[in-house]
Amino acid sequence: MIEKAASCEDVTEPGLMPVESALARIRSLLPQPDDTAIEEVPLDKALGRILSRDLTSPIDVPGYTNSAMDGYAIRAADIPDDGQTLSLQVAGTAWAGRPFNGDIGSVDSPTAVRIMTGAMMPHTLDTVVIQEHVEMAPDGATIKIDSTVKSGSHVRHAGEDIKQGETVLSAGEHLGPAQLGQLASLGINRVPVYQRLKVAFFTTGDELRSLEEYAGQALAPGELFDSNRYTLRAMLERLGVEIFDLGVVADNPDDTRDAFMRAAETADLIVTSGGVSAGQADYVTRTIHEIGEVGFWKIAMRPGRPLAFGTLGNSVFFGLPGNPVAVMVAFYEFVQPAILSMSGATKTQVDVVSAICQSALRKSAGRTEYQRGVLSLDAEGNSVVESTGKQGAGRLTSMVMANCLIILPPEVDSVVPGQRVMVRPFFGMV
Repeated sequence: MIEKAASCEDVTEPGLMPVESALARIRSLLPQPDDTAIEEVPLDKALGRILSRDLTSPIDVPGYTNSAMDGYAIRAADIPDDGQTLSLQVAGTAWAGRPFNGDIGSVDSPTAVRIMTGAMMPHTLDTVVIQEHVEMAPDGATIKIDSTVKSGSHVRHAGEDIKQGETVLSAGEHLGPAQLGQLASLGINRVPVYQRLKVAFFTTGDELRSLEEYAGQALAPGELFDSNRYTLRAMLERLGVEIFDLGVVADNPDDTRDAFMRAAETADLIVTSGGVSAGQADYVTRTIHEIGEVGFWKIAMRPGRPLAFGTLGNSVFFGLPGNPVAVMVAFYEFVQPAILSMSGATKTQVDVVSAICQSALRKSAGRTEYQRGVLSLDAEGNSVVESTGKQGAGRLTSMVMANCLIILPPEVDSVVPGQRVMVRPFFGMV
């Protein structure tokens, strides 16, 4: 019998690092941004950026007490006793942006002011009766209310949403549309954010042909269009980093070393695809061993077992496998959280959720598997997930069809329909 070396087909392999251990190792070695990596940008240029310090409100929100509904502003003291009604004189109208400044009358003269949503409450009036709950005289000069009116109803008080000096956003938060809208409502037009992370990337392989040169051409036997570079660029662009595309690097030590040295000159983080296995033409990991530091390069997972992590000078390095699905899984599970962490974000990974599996799944015990699935709701409103089918690491179609990753832990060797599994939705990730 041939004495076989360890390979990715083995159920377990000595020396493979568990996924959680790999993530912990990465977290312990990642540099964090400091005060030198902060810049201030206009609010309309801040979408997707990460806040570098807490922001407090310079004003109360709302800035003044106002009506939450269209109706009539009255004094709570004028609400009639149970079973009774009361007629009130309508003194005028308060519009949003145009307060009522007329005479409201004395406490002894029950008065109402017609008021629109968002309009400032007239002084001494503290309750709003919605227009559907009043009886209005034909000439509109008076209204009648009954005892069902609740004291203080439909009034938004100054500062009830945000008080002046209150922290509204914390350092490390992503600035999305809601956050930008909130800051605009506070009159804040410039925000401090962390500088964009610089990321260099390249793919390796003598068989790869770039679309820039070969699109529309017939490829020679053994040649492949380079898809991973376009996948990596798209995933990086969604993270808002500054990108340096070093193209396709040939499978030889000199070109590999040169690409790494060029990347390390400008990038905070370097990502490669291919060349991290143990083949004779796999030069990525051995090059990093020579000119940098490798923290690990084999993980107990599928797809993505040959995943290298280390440092090169001041740059962090991730060497991803060459198979298209493995590239995406490894990026989302390892590289994306690292980029977000280095960018100053406090939330670096999309949460997993529980779902009822509708497919029979198989895997080898001893490693974490990431299978592609479709997450949805059944007729009863339960979260359910089913497999996209064949799960080969080269089947990019399985990622195209999927909207989540089904995460199967090392101790699991199979899943039967009806069993609960953990999934990581692509929403917010891809």
